[in-house]
Amino acid sequence: MGMKNIILAVLAGQWLAGLPLIAVRAGEFNFQSGPERTALLELYTSEGCSSCPPAEAWLSRQQHSPRLWKDYAPVAFHVDYWDYLGWKDVWADGAYSARQREYAQAWHSENIYTPELVLNGREWRNWFTEATGPKAGGETVGVLTVGSAGTNRWRAVFAPSGPAAGKYVIHAALLAGGIVSEVTAGENAGRRLEHDFLAATLVEAGMTVSNGLAQGKFILEPPARRAGRTRAITAWVTRPGELTPLQAVGGWLVPPPEKQL
Repeated sequence: MGMKNIILAVLAGQWLAGLPLIAVRAGEFNFQSGPERTALLELYTSEGCSSCPPAEAWLSRQQHSPRLWKDYAPVAFHVDYWDYLGWKDVWADGAYSARQREYAQAWHSENIYTPELVLNGREWRNWFTEATGPKAGGETVGVLTVGSAGTNRWRAVFAPSGPAAGKYVIHAALLAGGIVSEVTAGENAGRRLEHDFLAATLVEAGMTVSNGLAQGKFILEPPARRAGRTRAITAWVTRPGELTPLQAVGGWLVPPPEKQL
């Protein structure tokens, strides 16, 4: 059996056993997708937008969904274009606004808005009808694994279901959760907002292809400010210059209290 087939067999077996977190030594993390596509679920939001809290509350409830990390891996991007209303969202980043505009351009849309959810590169409008998040699509695309030896340095391996041809890019977001913000100005003045799966860091790196596997390395620096109770990672692989993910994976680094082992 070739190396690629061995990796696929081992990872698929662990996935079927219901173990998205592979057993590793203390202080190490290793997360894997199954062979079927795990969706990338993106929320574009802002503390300066009065329509956003219901969408963020819906996303927060996904912490306890049985589909989380299996059917989908979430990430909340705080955009900065609402800051002009009088409240500066400290978690907002112009790069996240630019990413949302790239989607709008790809869809030939003239407008961007919040809250907006994007599922595997497509606008997803009926999110509020899915209490436990989106269902898996069932398409076999390959296995994505990311791991770290207890540091901010990570490795990624993508074993596509077909030939590993061309180039690949690994993207990763360090997620912070349990964040509380007391808003004193703008549309949400006087409100206490809570955030989960918030993108505190976003990076990307090229991958090299060898023996049917795409492999890459990336560094996830901790956020500059201390906040929240939870940490997680969402990672996804694309072709260079493309937004639509080929496969995604994620898992808890510091889970919610009731999830502690």
